[in-house]
Amino acid sequence: MKAADHFRAMRGKSPEEAKFFWSGGPVEVAERTWFQSRFSGVTAFETDEGIVLVDSGMAPLAPALAALLREKTAAPIHTAIFTHGHVDHAFGLTAFLQPGQPEPRIIAQRAILDRFERYERTRRYNAAINARQFGGSAERTQAGEEYDNFRRPELLPDTLFDRDFAFRVGGLEFEIHHCRAETDDHCWVWCPQRSVLCTGDLIINAVPNAGNPQKVQRYPWDWADGLRRIAALAPSSLCPGHGGPVVRDPAKIQRMLIETAEYLEAIVEQTLAALNDGAPPHTDIVHRVEPPASGSPWLQPVYDEAEFIVRNIIRFYGGWWNGRPSELKPASREALAREIAQLCGGGDVLARRARELARSGDLRLACHLADFALECSPEAAEVGDAVAAIYEARAGAEPGLMAENLFRSAACYARERRPFC
Repeated sequence: MKAADHFRAMRGKSPEEAKFFWSGGPVEVAERTWFQSRFSGVTAFETDEGIVLVDSGMAPLAPALAALLREKTAAPIHTAIFTHGHVDHAFGLTAFLQPGQPEPRIIAQRAILDRFERYERTRRYNAAINARQFGGSAERTQAGEEYDNFRRPELLPDTLFDRDFAFRVGGLEFEIHHCRAETDDHCWVWCPQRSVLCTGDLIINAVPNAGNPQKVQRYPWDWADGLRRIAALAPSSLCPGHGGPVVRDPAKIQRMLIETAEYLEAIVEQTLAALNDGAPPHTDIVHRVEPPASGSPWLQPVYDEAEFIVRNIIRFYGGWWNGRPSELKPASREALAREIAQLCGGGDVLARRARELARSGDLRLACHLADFALECSPEAAEVGDAVAAIYEARAGAEPGLMAENLFRSAACYARERRPFC
């Protein structure tokens, strides 16, 4: 509950007002099938041989999720499926197991083991970037629970597949299909007899998390293809990775799937067209792409956003160089900042001009100058305070949680008198 309360507090919204943060359940989405959510969702299919569990939440919230499920059934966990290896989906399984029961079969796409290995090798890095993403600073991760979150989960998958996997439990059929999307190990689950679809993070009741600035490559083109493949099944109920379920409303589910696919396809097509138009610098491409406008509640930028998705597409197709000649083999940022400050009269002058721009509403430009001011004069308290104020203003103007918290983290760093690094 601590993590869920933290997320809600950062946005200042109740779960009902911000569907991405929906917290509730158990909701019966079909006969003997329940969905419950604490930040991320878990779906349980009760069969005559036990429960088939899709995802397991993050470890700190899993006991609350398991307690919700046990309001409906005492059946043991027969099989668990991880839609992908993120900590909020694959790390809470032990909380669902009954004392003395044998370990369940655990099914996942084969690349999940490589993901867990990356987590082990980059535990401090992942803890630091998550602390930024959720509103803190890197120092908070040195010895806390965030660092431990990136160990391998206690129970690892024992049944791995590449593209598709089908099985039967208690007379109920299940299909699992690989779809690169938010991760390279992502998959979705279909139970045809109950017409229930478990999407994992293919659907999160918000703009797809296909651009996250600090995380590894995402795949919006494959994501869109997967959503169209799912739509062809015409499911009656949908259990998402985040947000509330859609119960026995196939028309709404079709809209959600197709509109989300079209949204991603439009961004991919525009980005590739811009890349093909003479390979301009990456920042120019970002500003050329116009994301589709949508009034649908499931396509609002409350977490990730289109600008970040564009950059992820560029990263996949365009290499690491951003296209600016000076950035191919650049000077250090500190040297550049000091030179610019010398030209204009000092870091305090840069900070003052940055505040003027911020007051005029040009927060994007203000932040560029603020960065240079802090990088050339990190020892100056007045500069750090000015930069922190600018980034707090920038954070307050952002619609999406991800950008908001990264800017709030930048303000934390500025107060500590050091650049965001």
